[in-house]
Amino acid sequence: MTAPLRVVVVISGRGSNLIALHQHARPETYQIVGVISSRADAAGLAYARAQGLTTQVIEASAHGQRTAYEAALAAGIDAYAPDVIALAGFMRILTPDFVTRYAGRLINIHPSLLPAFPGLDTHRRALEAGVREHGATVHYVTPVVDGGPIIDQMRLTVDPGESPEQLAARVLALEHQLYPAVLTRLAKSRRHAPL
Repeated sequence: MTAPLRVVVVISGRGSNLIALHQHARPETYQIVGVISSRADAAGLAYARAQGLTTQVIEASAHGQRTAYEAALAAGIDAYAPDVIALAGFMRILTPDFVTRYAGRLINIHPSLLPAFPGLDTHRRALEAGVREHGATVHYVTPVVDGGPIIDQMRLTVDPGESPEQLAARVLALEHQLYPAVLTRLAKSRRHAPL
């Protein structure tokens, strides 16, 4: 049997996508080999530790300059020898040098149908724009924020009168389906790739 895809998940907060990724991991597809948080108080760390996952905290405030922080983050990631680095609610913009280091292995999930509504506050912006469809996107990370090649998307129909909070909750449920499905597909495509 082919070894599972080795995945490092990088978080900053509650870790709901980490939980979804962990619950869908299978020995024949992918394995979470490490969880790195940019915040010591991230709720996702408690879940990871309770599940016996290896965790690490690498806080920007402890490293002064951005380059020092990213060097520490890269060292933390590299220690796990991952095939994929999955950003999951990681609330920092990474430099082009860092992103280039992991080109083709660094992925992110974003709560909109990119290229529409990159950045923050996507649900309010989508509602104000009057869109009929909204959703979530998994994409490769490039130096352009939320501008990398799209791997997959899931869509939903916006309900009349829906609030940003209601829409956010429905999109998050999509994210929890989409991200594990993408990692499973990446693992299977690697297994069937020619040597």
